[in-house]
Amino acid sequence: MAQLDETFWVPGSKREMALAEWVLVLGFSAAAVLVHGQPGDTMTPTKSIADGQTLISSGGTFELGFFSPGDSKNRYLGIYYTPDKIVVWVANRISPLSGSTGVLNLTGDGTLEIVNSTGYIFWSTGTSNAINPVVQLLDSGNLVLIEGTSKTLLWQSFDHPTDTLLPGMKLARDFRTNLDTYLTSWKSSSDPSPGDYSYKINRNAATELFLWRGSDLIFRTGPWNGRGFNGNPQMSITNLFRFHLSSNKSEATYSFEVLDNSILSRLVSNETGALQRFVRSKPNLGWDLYWWHPKDPCDEYANCGANSICSTNYSAACACLKGFSPKSPQNWRIGDNTDGCVRRTALNCSSGDGFFGLQQAKLPDTSNATVHSSKSLEECKDWCLKNCSCSAYAISEGSGCMTWTGDLVDIRVFTEGGADLYVRLASSELGNVYFLRGEVKPLGKTISTPYNESRGNEPELPLFDIHTIRTATNNFSDDNKLGEGGFGPVYKGQLEDGENIAVKRLSKDSVQGIHEFTNEVLLIAKLQHRNLVRLLGCCIEGEERLLVYEYLQNTSWDCFIFDRTRSALLNWQKRLDIILGIARGLLYLHQDSRLKIIHRDLKASNILLDEELNPKISDFGTARIFKVDQIEENTIRIVGTYGYMSPEYAMDGIFSVKSDVFSFGVLVLEILSGKKNRMINQAKARLNLLGHAWRLWTEGRCLEILDEAVGCAYPESKVLRCIQVALLCVQEGSEDRPTMAEVVLMLGTESALLPQPQRPGFCIPTPLMARDWSSSNKITVTIEGR
Repeated sequence: MAQLDETFWVPGSKREMALAEWVLVLGFSAAAVLVHGQPGDTMTPTKSIADGQTLISSGGTFELGFFSPGDSKNRYLGIYYTPDKIVVWVANRISPLSGSTGVLNLTGDGTLEIVNSTGYIFWSTGTSNAINPVVQLLDSGNLVLIEGTSKTLLWQSFDHPTDTLLPGMKLARDFRTNLDTYLTSWKSSSDPSPGDYSYKINRNAATELFLWRGSDLIFRTGPWNGRGFNGNPQMSITNLFRFHLSSNKSEATYSFEVLDNSILSRLVSNETGALQRFVRSKPNLGWDLYWWHPKDPCDEYANCGANSICSTNYSAACACLKGFSPKSPQNWRIGDNTDGCVRRTALNCSSGDGFFGLQQAKLPDTSNATVHSSKSLEECKDWCLKNCSCSAYAISEGSGCMTWTGDLVDIRVFTEGGADLYVRLASSELGNVYFLRGEVKPLGKTISTPYNESRGNEPELPLFDIHTIRTATNNFSDDNKLGEGGFGPVYKGQLEDGENIAVKRLSKDSVQGIHEFTNEVLLIAKLQHRNLVRLLGCCIEGEERLLVYEYLQNTSWDCFIFDRTRSALLNWQKRLDIILGIARGLLYLHQDSRLKIIHRDLKASNILLDEELNPKISDFGTARIFKVDQIEENTIRIVGTYGYMSPEYAMDGIFSVKSDVFSFGVLVLEILSGKKNRMINQAKARLNLLGHAWRLWTEGRCLEILDEAVGCAYPESKVLRCIQVALLCVQEGSEDRPTMAEVVLMLGTESALLPQPQRPGFCIPTPLMARDWSSSNKITVTIEGR
């Protein structure tokens, strides 16, 4: 990176482009800008900025002036947001002034410099030989120095970033000169001098951004996929930003823009080693943390060593790739994964190697990869098979066919986004995949899920023998019973190793037949997400059909929210966390899992809570798998729970992702109010919870729905947002309801704009409606304790 007191690049096309951008921002010709610049945002050689004086951009967004960070007594010249003084750029970060005698001067020949009372130069742009130079602070946060006669851009602060990337600012790498433009953290909150962390462009087979601590790589973004970086799935789904990556033989640049003019955003590489993206609505002062990296151990570079997978959904973060085993088993057992994994069986081109597919993956480090941009997926596979040194392949939307040789490093799997990675294995490691057709059968000690080999890396489900389950549950003792649903009782158990389990026992007269049981086994075995209950195994012996789950000590959500004593433990933040957790779990089912899954029976009793009250969606016996492009389905066999069913499903048997969205909206209103969705007598009107919430909304009294147990300590704007999102979810027309991706975005940031909700479905249901549903011979409805 060029030091701030060195002369920047020689004039050329890049400067001309920057000048054009400068003129575009102001909306005038360059000549007009120099003559008619807004008062207070420009300086000429006849004007200086002393300590205590400032330049303010024309729109009032940014200010340039001297400041002292934190508890420091030193003085620095910087650019910061108004009025909250968030600093985004520092000129003399390595040469502070010790007192308030600093002055920013613009010399007659075009040098911008900071001097003290003795004339000592602390910082300089190093520019000269200009006629009629002008400095202006733009409303983008860019400080520009223009040569007034030729209209040439001599220098701009955007070419010398410190720790912050603003919209329109570029990170760049010139491969001809090896010159970098990158972010460098502050040393501390009181010292803006260059710290230990830097965020810069790197290019191997693909162009990525790397976060370094000194010379140690600690995080990489993954390859570019056309919309964002593969290692940050949020970039591909946001509607607030557009990201730009340009890469050719000469240079690579990265930048972003904000699509909503009412939103401000900045990306910061801070002194603790975190990358943080903040957003702020312009009228407000508060900044919201939109996303950050590294946010979990799996973001850390090569956290699990080579040929392994890192996932926050595993009980241990690290697991070897299929066909690989720990290189140091003893170290692996104590949690030291740095040695990674090695192949169990060597590759042998002549004996017919194959591939297994790892979905939703952050693609491996590309330092040992090659890009074949014109090859299709099948051509990419064929090329890899024919080259004995090829260890994996993938298709990246931004790069095309990519192939790897040697070890595969820094792989993680996501619950949202990612790409398909195909890892080469010896044919003996691939084995035969067992296809389940209508019933579950034991295959030794495990059963496999019904995928063909090209999907690969499928979970194998352990089978428990009936003796183990009877021992664990004290022979299904009533003292061990946790509850009972329409499909049978659930028991607490403890295995010999001390692990607690929950055992769901399919009753002989259960409405869940073998089809539903098989459906639940296969679905949950393939689903891995922190907000979904984890299936440990199953037992099929004689007439027994048992599912073994992780034990969640706080049982189901309805035992909390509808219990006045326990609900008092649920403050606003905990309720919001539970809403967000359910939303993320449902988004995973609809969009981000290997399958597109409609739950069809989302309700309070099917949300389980772990010891920290984190929610987990359970009970997939009635769930349905959709094709990727499938919109909806019609059935005459309606299953679900009264009070949570969407109108189109209950009346016409039509279900889709929007049916689950409706159920989610009901859940949110229950969580906020602490009340069940049933009749509420209000001013002699019989309304269910949805109708009650709608009436309060239309009368401008919607905060009255909030549970008194929440108390007074809650942010009113966030509560109002949650109520509005819930009402959007329960709108009568399915086409009017948001998707879960939109719901997560609306709940996750206050900057997302919300439409006004329309009338909800089933505002005034009748008892006759419930009787007709439950007694009809033409349809089957599960009605449980409502």
